[in-house]
Amino acid sequence: MNPPDGNLIEVRGLRQTFGGQEILRGVDLDIPRGKTLVLLGQSGGGKSVFLRHLIGLLKPIAGSIRVEGEEIAGLDERELEPVRRKIGMLFQDGALFDSMTVFENVSFPLRERGLRDEKVIRRKVAEALELVALSGQEAKMPSNLSGGMRKRAALARVIISEPSCILYDEPTAGLDPIVSDTINRLIRRLQSHLHVTSIVVTHDMISTNHIADRVALLRSGKIHFEGTLAELHGSQDPLVRDFIEGRSHEID
Repeated sequence: MNPPDGNLIEVRGLRQTFGGQEILRGVDLDIPRGKTLVLLGQSGGGKSVFLRHLIGLLKPIAGSIRVEGEEIAGLDERELEPVRRKIGMLFQDGALFDSMTVFENVSFPLRERGLRDEKVIRRKVAEALELVALSGQEAKMPSNLSGGMRKRAALARVIISEPSCILYDEPTAGLDPIVSDTINRLIRRLQSHLHVTSIVVTHDMISTNHIADRVALLRSGKIHFEGTLAELHGSQDPLVRDFIEGRSHEID
């Protein structure tokens, strides 16, 4: 059964604690199908923790996570496998295998799932690398790639499995403004070409303004704001304004 109102993922009452500290305090959030939702929030505020719940890397202590109408919060590793085929994740550091070439890294998910036809594998790798503007880089090792190229190679590894949703954990972290713009453009390109749903965790307002269809602001373990990009910029909420304008009140 597909979820109502075109939502790919629906989260209700999500709670998580680490070391006695409550990180998520009852998160409610809908992720609409085919859109890019940007999740904003302060560093260390639980954004990446939230993201990892959507792919089953963390189990909530309470709450519901539905992917295409299916509850995943209580699934075991075997039961999560079909869900993880639908949802790919770009980790903050790319998480490439340093001992493998770009070709071997990108083709890894296909081989893990039993594909043995080398002609098909090479074609799929070439298509994925072309989408992220890395054609001809198959033989390079990750150590020979720039930070931006590593992110793009990791993204090619994600999209080769043809997911319906891609999770991005701080995709522009540590990158200069020009390389960050390349990653932002890629996020938009993949949404357009592959019709994927994108969930982007960041605190980068430049990226947010470039890629977001909808925006949510996580604060104190709950969703403080959720709406369109225009609604975000039109908000008069002091906490929202402080975040947009990068304004601190800790030292006056």
